[in-house]
Amino acid sequence: MTTTSPASPALPRPLRGPEFSSYRPDEVTWLLQDLSRVSLEAPTEEREEAIQHGGAHYAESLPVEYQPDQRYQALFHAALRNSADRVARAVGVVTDTVLEERGPHVVLASLARAGTPVGVLMRRWARYAHGTDLPHYALSIVRGRGIDTVALRYLAARHDPADVVFVDGWTGKGAITRELDAALQEFGAFDPQIAVLADPGRCVRTYGTRDDFLIPSACLNSTVSGLVSRTVLRADLVGPDDFHGAKYYRELADADVSGLFLDTVSQRFPAVRDSVAADRAALAGEDRTPTWEGWAAVRRVADAYDIGDLNLVKPGVGETTRVLLRRVPWRVLARKGAGAELDHVRLLAEQRGVPVEEVGAAAEGLIGPYSCVGLIHPRYTRGAVGAAGTAAEAGAA
Repeated sequence: MTTTSPASPALPRPLRGPEFSSYRPDEVTWLLQDLSRVSLEAPTEEREEAIQHGGAHYAESLPVEYQPDQRYQALFHAALRNSADRVARAVGVVTDTVLEERGPHVVLASLARAGTPVGVLMRRWARYAHGTDLPHYALSIVRGRGIDTVALRYLAARHDPADVVFVDGWTGKGAITRELDAALQEFGAFDPQIAVLADPGRCVRTYGTRDDFLIPSACLNSTVSGLVSRTVLRADLVGPDDFHGAKYYRELADADVSGLFLDTVSQRFPAVRDSVAADRAALAGEDRTPTWEGWAAVRRVADAYDIGDLNLVKPGVGETTRVLLRRVPWRVLARKGAGAELDHVRLLAEQRGVPVEEVGAAAEGLIGPYSCVGLIHPRYTRGAVGAAGTAAEAGAA
């Protein structure tokens, strides 16, 4: 374990539940500062215009939290029931892979927000299957701005950086994978490899599965992530010696399903234990070298739809859901025959007035390994959507 130099600035105090988040204090330590009292939310259309026209970075504000109606809530609960075994199995596989490759002194460092529920579940599996209590932290990484270096200093002051394993929920096209690798170049003691529940983009070596399937924690925002917002990085709020910020939405407690998600999956651990062992044995014989197949698919989609910015192409079930919840979506490409797993995507698309184009066998090569791909409006201004904030017709400028 390393220690901070006497000349180093004092490190900030981390946050824990229940003062910050609805997670138990032993489940995760948040390397964030609480910005709950700051007004950061902006209408989706206003944020999109500012982001695309260079007026603001996406991490400088927050979208207004999506409040699901009863129909969407029912879809979430159905998805959780139907996928609990699959999620539990992937949790066991990725956790056992990490422990085998990195040893028993692993420190989990989840990339907030999507990585945090996965980190909690990995910690629970390690305790259930191995009787091991793994330290678990959540810290911020921002595309285009890098990782929270104050959080890295905090980790290095308390743990051997070689033991730290970064955790995320899933891979899209691999942008965060690349961001983390670049951000850690000056912190050579940390391993930049990410462990994820699902790697449909084929851009990491450590994963629970490479299937593009619905992870229910992707269906909602803070109400399935401990009531914590996505992270904020703004110069007037986050100084050089501060953690990145986030908000705790205490007022949404009545809608919180964070514990329900964790408990439903954890309760399936005994049922999937043998399957996890079989999956781990099969994985041992596979070539897990990243192929970046997903990145190639994103380029094909961008070319086919004349989208100049790859950041506007969001592949996979999780990323498509995020587009529909937080951005101004243009259209969704869905693999034909994807079935009930995309029901929530179809419902959100219907509510936002977004066309869903089914990709049949003749064009399956277009979206590669993904079940669906969400496209953010590539030429967005507020005049390109209707008064209700629904998407413009294809080709609108």
